[in-house]
Amino acid sequence: MNSDTASSSPTIDTLGTGTMGSTGTGTGTSGTAAGRETVQKAAQKAHAAVDSMAETLGSSADRVMGWQQEYGEAAREQIRANPLAVVAGAFAIGYIMARMTR
Repeated sequence: MNSDTASSSPTIDTLGTGTMGSTGTGTGTSGTAAGRETVQKAAQKAHAAVDSMAETLGSSADRVMGWQQEYGEAAREQIRANPLAVVAGAFAIGYIMARMTR
């Protein structure tokens, strides 16, 4: 990038801290406290939303893992009780799927 171009292009001042310069830090004081307060409020709301989502996903994941263990054990019991029926069922499902994909 050319040095003339870099020094003449202003950057966007996202916090509303006053005048814009090439560094984007600003030199004015109007809006500095208000801008930081707005950013702080937005960050707190985002943090609360992330925490809430993490709790929801955590409890849902625990519930799904419980179901997986419960149904997995039930499937193992059925396989032990009727191994030939399970093999025949698997063969039938495979045959049907093969016929459908042709």
